[in-house]
Amino acid sequence: MELNIETISAIALGIGLSASTGFRVFIPLLVAGMAAHFGVLTLGDSFEWLGSIPALVCFGVAAIVEVLAYYVPFVDNLLDSIATPLSIVAGTLLMTSVFPSDNEWMKWIMGFVVGGGTAATVQSGTAIARLTSSQFTGGSANNIVSTTEGIASTGVAVMSLIAPVFIGILIIVLLIIILRYIFKSTHKRKAVLNSKEELKE
Repeated sequence: MELNIETISAIALGIGLSASTGFRVFIPLLVAGMAAHFGVLTLGDSFEWLGSIPALVCFGVAAIVEVLAYYVPFVDNLLDSIATPLSIVAGTLLMTSVFPSDNEWMKWIMGFVVGGGTAATVQSGTAIARLTSSQFTGGSANNIVSTTEGIASTGVAVMSLIAPVFIGILIIVLLIIILRYIFKSTHKRKAVLNSKEELKE
């Protein structure tokens, strides 16, 4: 596969769309499907169904239900556990659908590793943000978090179509920040657990 500007743009587009599924699963699928339906986005031959009317109706209904459900206190935290695997599937699907390769195995591997990995990382970040909000505000600020996620999902998905490379770079920076935070949090928890065990001894 030749690494030219078109390929880089396609990969960046896939990263942006995949990242947006970490905020909301179905909004990016709806955005990508509408873009494909109106000829703005070119998908692989086996993914043209994403732009079909039945798919758009399904994505639209699912997106509305998902957005509204996140405004129900504490149900939003439960949804995060369900959204994680769904976001990985959606991220993999979107990355695979735009990845420019004739090798189907390469497309799906790239889709799962990059697309699914990006979606999972972003979704982990949003879950941490919601849990933190629930702990410190009793869930009263979760609506703000949910609104921010909905806007971010829509904005990132749309901007990925307009300026894929720019959004791709921003997402990579965001992924680094989230991964560093997760690593530090895990390290602190281990340190606390070790200190408790030492005190017991």
